[in-house]
Amino acid sequence: MSTANAPTNAPSNRWRTVDIVVAAVIGAAFGVIFWAWNSLWDGVASAIPLPGRAVIYGVWLIPAVLGPLVIRKPGAGIFCEVVAASVATLFGSPWGLVTLLYGVAQGMAGEFGFAFTAYRVWRWPTAVIGGALAGVAASLLDNALYYASNSTGWQIAYAAIVVASSAVIAGLGSLALTKSLAQTGALDPFPSGRERAAV
Repeated sequence: MSTANAPTNAPSNRWRTVDIVVAAVIGAAFGVIFWAWNSLWDGVASAIPLPGRAVIYGVWLIPAVLGPLVIRKPGAGIFCEVVAASVATLFGSPWGLVTLLYGVAQGMAGEFGFAFTAYRVWRWPTAVIGGALAGVAASLLDNALYYASNSTGWQIAYAAIVVASSAVIAGLGSLALTKSLAQTGALDPFPSGRERAAV
């Protein structure tokens, strides 16, 4: 049985310098990705209108799940998502400072997926729940801020697609990315990097 498939006890919730540095790098890297992703989001608007376009939404939520999976400390999801949102805003997010609000909300929501297990379980269900919860937060904000005039049915459909996208892309995608990084040895300072046989 893989060590990643059983509850693990982190030695300490105290953040180390390496935790802060790696979380900042993850956030900054995805901030640049977000900036580029904004163009793709707008580019497919004519080909795939909303709510269907929301199938690619989950990319914006990856730091909220990837951070906890890699760092394994409370607050990692919020830290990574807020840094990513900040970098995207500095690069010129079309949504301006509201992007920071999304970063906080999505990071906090994704964090709950791991908080439910007291940051001790790192299997795929936990990652999927974290991604889905981040999607719930994002879709609630979207519907309140941008789509309030749309029908209830449209809003529900949109939210369902965002949540599903987030569960798959941010949840399972972050888990796959963590395993890939672990295989390279880049995560050796973390428990996530020492579980290369994870299933």
